[in-house]
Amino acid sequence: MGLLDGVRVVSLNHFLAGPAAAQLLGDMGADVIAVEPTGGAFQRGWAVAGRFVDGQSVNFLCTGRNKRSLAVDLKSPEGRAIVERLIAGADIVMENFRPGAMVRLGFDPARLLADYPRLIYAAASGFGADGPYKDRPGQDLLLQAMSGLAAHTGPAEGPPTAVGSVVIDHHAAALYAMAISAALYARERTGKGGRIDVSLLQAAVDLQGESIAAWMNGAAHEGPRGPGGVAAWFSAGGYGIHETADGAIAISMAAPKTLGDALGIAALEEFADADSLPRRAEITALVRETVRTRPTAHWVERLDAAGVWNARVEDYDDLKNNPQLKHLGAFTEMPGATGAHITMVSHPVRYDGAAPEVRLVPQPLGAQTREILAEAGYGADDIERLISAGTVKAEDAA
Repeated sequence: MGLLDGVRVVSLNHFLAGPAAAQLLGDMGADVIAVEPTGGAFQRGWAVAGRFVDGQSVNFLCTGRNKRSLAVDLKSPEGRAIVERLIAGADIVMENFRPGAMVRLGFDPARLLADYPRLIYAAASGFGADGPYKDRPGQDLLLQAMSGLAAHTGPAEGPPTAVGSVVIDHHAAALYAMAISAALYARERTGKGGRIDVSLLQAAVDLQGESIAAWMNGAAHEGPRGPGGVAAWFSAGGYGIHETADGAIAISMAAPKTLGDALGIAALEEFADADSLPRRAEITALVRETVRTRPTAHWVERLDAAGVWNARVEDYDDLKNNPQLKHLGAFTEMPGATGAHITMVSHPVRYDGAAPEVRLVPQPLGAQTREILAEAGYGADDIERLISAGTVKAEDAA
């Protein structure tokens, strides 16, 4: 039994943050109806690194599980009537169009909340529902730049650096699902739904909460990035990622003397604990010079023995062999809807010791169109008429 069994979600999401959030709700047991255009939602055609698996976009494979697919033409009156009927029986409506798009389609949030008082209307956008930037395009790289994340990433000697993944979209998805779950709980107490707004911009800021709070509350800083290979502007000496003879290792917080003992650096004996921050560039230079002389395994053994936190730097190719990720079941491998083998990042939370099951692999476009329309009260003849007219698309329709 899923935590959200009995909850119905009408998801009009596209690209990444919205579909990923809806997937989290689906993982937890919600009946997610993914409403897509008859040509398919954007993520079906957006192949990360140009990769399709048996015709299925990787972006779709990472956001499409545990959802039923309804393909409908929202530009047609009958198509909008179908979605209105679904909304009338739903607990949650999710969308991540630009502000105003739902109004133009005939689904004014204020009207929906008035007509369906128990409805939770959840919207995600780049910059929020209003304000001077509301109509700007919201995309992960742009938000990394605007939020200070790029300015605070990379070596001090180099330019601002983008993080090598779409971290803001994924964090926004988690916030989106969290907010909806909280609203569901509140509705159980009050009987009233309401509106939720999530923005990529605030997700980007929230992602950096500790760093931004320190900076804005007067923490000393020389610049936005740590000098001499220090991992962050606020970090002490030695804290960072260092090249070894055969790879790289991350070394966490440690007093200079402790670090010196672990790495065999006699020069660190002269540094007091209070020198960790003001003399961090000197300390880090000594660490880097030493660590590059021996293989990673050598340093892991020494640092572990000294109780200094560390981790070898692993690439994605290493993740499937990580023993803890194996134990946690972090990846789900199974046949996809076309029969081709797919690998998915599993739901990241366990409930009573178990992760939610994959009830539905990412589905072909319109795979559940007929059953969803039948559940909404449409007769078989009406369904076939809607398919013939192009108002909806079913997987087996020509």
